[in-house]
Amino acid sequence: MVDFKGQLILITGGAGSIGQAVAEGFLEGGAGKVVLLDNRDDAIREVADGMNRQYPGRVSGVRADVRNVDEARGAVRRILEAEGKIDVLFNSAGVNRRKPSVELMEEDWDFVLDVNLKGLFFVTQEAGRHMLARRRGCIISTASVSSVRGHPNLAAYAASKGGIAQLTRVLANEWAPYGVRVNAVAPGYLETGLTQRYLADPAVRAGILSKIPLGRIGEPGDVVGAVLFLASDCARYITGEILFVDGGRTVD
Repeated sequence: MVDFKGQLILITGGAGSIGQAVAEGFLEGGAGKVVLLDNRDDAIREVADGMNRQYPGRVSGVRADVRNVDEARGAVRRILEAEGKIDVLFNSAGVNRRKPSVELMEEDWDFVLDVNLKGLFFVTQEAGRHMLARRRGCIISTASVSSVRGHPNLAAYAASKGGIAQLTRVLANEWAPYGVRVNAVAPGYLETGLTQRYLADPAVRAGILSKIPLGRIGEPGDVVGAVLFLASDCARYITGEILFVDGGRTVD
């Protein structure tokens, strides 16, 4: 039931740690084509070229900045023109500005919300129009434990991730009659390029570990199974759910 043969998978933030890990998971699951969307030209080209050495001709990269609505929509349209369909959209693009709330500037707020929430919505909207017309499709977004936890110094990030959780539920409700499922994964702390510097502080790392029942920081690969599950026929009766992948961080 976890078989993606012939499917077209679109992954935003495709050059990031989670995007790459999930792309490889879909490829191993038989996906016909994975399209990686990212705003970093060199990085997306390097990642796509590397994956094509193992999966020849099955990976392509598209450059787009999701903060620009016209650019984001245009990228989705070009992918549809080139590939003819999108079966699964995985929204992985995300940024953060870690600051005390009293120091957060308008530019910080706009940057985080424009990537994490606004960009996500308009990519999803454009892909969703296609899926609604086909009466099939699956959308999975990346929320966070910060969707439900009031972690300090993450006002913009938490607001964006809380918005993703609610957006997931709204779209799941609206689009279920058309056969389109909408869910989200909500990772805890993972070892990624986004968290590398923060987790390098021994005191910070120890504090986080003390709150994770499974006793370790997660890795991008820990998210892969959850995404593939939600995208597969195993989850054909699941929509509007936020699946936490956090080592038990939200248990207490």
